[in-house]
Amino acid sequence: MFRVAKHLLREFTKASAAKDTVDVSEADGVRSLHLGSVTIQSAMRIRDPFALELAYTRGIMCFLLFKQNVNHMLTIGLGGGSVAKYVHANCSDIASTIIEINPRIIQVARSQFYVPENDERFEVIEGDGLHYLAEHTADAEVLLIDAFDRNGIPSDFCSQDFFDQCATTLKQDGVFVINLWGSDKNFDVYLRRIEQSFDGRVLVLPTGKPGNIVVFGFKREPSDLRLNHLRDRAKLLEKTHQIEFLQFIEKLAEHNPSSSNRLFLNRSLVQTEI
Repeated sequence: MFRVAKHLLREFTKASAAKDTVDVSEADGVRSLHLGSVTIQSAMRIRDPFALELAYTRGIMCFLLFKQNVNHMLTIGLGGGSVAKYVHANCSDIASTIIEINPRIIQVARSQFYVPENDERFEVIEGDGLHYLAEHTADAEVLLIDAFDRNGIPSDFCSQDFFDQCATTLKQDGVFVINLWGSDKNFDVYLRRIEQSFDGRVLVLPTGKPGNIVVFGFKREPSDLRLNHLRDRAKLLEKTHQIEFLQFIEKLAEHNPSSSNRLFLNRSLVQTEI
């Protein structure tokens, strides 16, 4: 059971029955965000607030393996802002736009989780992510969906129309990234929909047991999916990022169609290539 941070104890007690309550807890030097339940939505080590505490957030950063020279990242769902503030602090070439519908989450993310104020490279917009996607076509190089509420992923964020819209919002060589829960009974349904929206150009990356699964969708196939190339890229990234990219490559090879020397985005190609 989690321990509520002392400075938010009074508010938590008053608001705990509310559907959209935003709660904060602290335990063992880690501050966590909860949306009306004990489920941890975001976590931050207080002594290292810009590091990525949870494995799935580090897995999300694997988009850097497949796409270099990213200039714009669009994120739907702020939470505690783990990935958003990490990108802002460690990826100086990337400008981030984050859409968050709940003003209380924005307030807590900034007051309790060190999410920075808006500047020329970082903008948090209070608004409806669905509306924003519908109004922006071919806008983002990387699109991250990490929108959960107290009941899990909202139904509007896992429909076929939604994933189709995500593909439309990406630029021609864009990468789609979504955090899903592996134990969700509808996980396979969501994955098939993503595969349809991205014509099968999809990779999955489990980051826990059963835990979070990061899914990548590609508007077009990455230029080089050879494992040796990806490992070289991972080694380069690990010089400047405290992220286990090499381990994630082995997980990608284990959980996706692959041969001894490359990953595949389409299962039908595996038999031809091996």
